[in-house]
Formats: sequence, structure tokens, C-alpha cells
Amino acid sequence: MKPLIRLFCKTLRFVLTPFMLAWFWLTRPKGIVRPAAAQQAVDARTRNLALYHYATCPFCLKTRREVRRLSLNIELRDAQHDAAHRAALIAGGGKAQVPCLLITDAEGKQTWMYESGDINAYLAREFGAA
Repeated sequence: MKPLIRLFCKTLRFVLTPFMLAWFWLTRPKGIVRPAAAQQAVDARTRNLALYHYATCPFCLKTRREVRRLSLNIELRDAQHDAAHRAALIAGGGKAQVPCLLITDAEGKQTWMYESGDINAYLAREFGAA
């Protein structure tokens, strides 16, 4: 019975993946338009951020939507298909849960933030339009 359930789930994921990605692409937000100098300042602050994600994870889609809405240039690291990124996520954060935002401060201290709601709140607080 267990192999049958696994097969059903894999088939369902295979069928739904293109629809999820298409929906994400069709409904993506425009993004904040900032003056060039302000956008450069934001880009400089986002150089210390990296988002570990899976392409079709609904919570990752929610977080990537917020990144786009805020016009942030955050490095995206695919933890599903890139073994090195997955290993770094597990080694640094302690678990393979996505989405996970890696925040590296000026001194090099790393903070691993899980949960899409927490990540979105942090991004809105730090980079949202005033």
C-alpha cells in the first residue's frame, strides 16, 4: 500500500508542478520602484541574504512573491536539486526545511530564519516602502 501512495503523490506533484509555476508567473507582483540610489542601497543590504527554497513549494512561492514585490535582489539557492546548497542548509540551519533565509551580518554572524511568515515579516520590516 505504501508504494502505491508514494506513486500517487509523485504523479500528483508531476501533474501539478507546471500549473503551480504558471500560476506563480501569471500572478507575480510588479515590485516597488525606487530611485536608482535607493535601489542601490537596498541591493547592497541584500548582498548578505540568501534564500534556500524549492521551486514549487507553496511556502517558498509565497516568500519569492514577497521578494519580488519588494524588488529585492536576494540570491536564491535551490535546496531541492543542488546537493551542495542542501548540505549547507542542513549544516548551518540544522534542518532541510524551506524556505529558509540566511542572514549574514557585518561581523559574519549567520542567522537562519525559517517559516515563510517570519521571513516575509522580516523583509517587509527591513525593506518595505516607508
